[in-house]
Amino acid sequence: MALDVKPGDEIITAPFTFVATAEVIALLGATPVFVDIEADTCNIDASRIEAAITPRTRAIMPVSLYGQPADMDEINAIAARHGLAVIEDAAQSFGAEYKGRKSCNLSTIGCTSFFPSKPLGCYGDGGAIFTSDEKLAKAMREIRVHGQEKRYVHTRIGVGGRMDTLQCAVVLGKLERFDWEVEQRLKIGARYNELFAGKVPTVTQRPDRTSVFAQYTVFVENREQVQEELKAAGVPTAVHYPVALHLQPAYKDHCRIHGGVSLAERLSVRVMSLPMSADLDQATQDAVVEAVRGAIK
Repeated sequence: MALDVKPGDEIITAPFTFVATAEVIALLGATPVFVDIEADTCNIDASRIEAAITPRTRAIMPVSLYGQPADMDEINAIAARHGLAVIEDAAQSFGAEYKGRKSCNLSTIGCTSFFPSKPLGCYGDGGAIFTSDEKLAKAMREIRVHGQEKRYVHTRIGVGGRMDTLQCAVVLGKLERFDWEVEQRLKIGARYNELFAGKVPTVTQRPDRTSVFAQYTVFVENREQVQEELKAAGVPTAVHYPVALHLQPAYKDHCRIHGGVSLAERLSVRVMSLPMSADLDQATQDAVVEAVRGAIK
């Protein structure tokens, strides 16, 4: 809304993400344009973006999936060449770094989520938006309070987008130990990587960035069977995400696909997320790894 996206505009994004990414585009009357993802990170493939740009394109919205930023330098360079905004969907990556810079501070606008399952989670719904553009910041502050510039003076169309006081208090309290949270997730993710190496394919972590491992995700065949075996062994799993957005009933006729999205379709039936939290002890990690390796033999 702050970027004044209108019906008929297009925003380029990935089809392999939570539905909220495309939802906000559609709610503005714009069209999500899906380009395929990288096979190893599951993030948007930056090399495919430029060819998808049309005169109607207004922005690029990369998703920092599973807690790891996409190739933001390349995406920002493409956007600069075409005069486009970049909106980082950092719902899962608050606390991650890209070439020494924090996620949410990598583009025109960064958005994150404080949903309870996130590395920095409140007890209900919450989130934050980041920008270094004063004009955009002013617009977004007004939009979140029903377009209000000053009390009972509404200069733009807005929404009720404020976090309630309780959720703010929870996040502020958790923020005090968030550096420890990120450090632990990095250690556990690295240990999982080491134990799975050569035996179970996992999402790749690029050397120039870090992941906060909002999810720890592996690739498996016969996923339902593997999940059943792990359930019997007492290991919970989840799937992020089982259906690519262009195949969702709400979006299959309300999107544009550029260049094919076969990787998103193929990986959506293979990805499986394993237990991950800062409090996961080594004995539990070992049990998870042993169960997974046993289930995929």
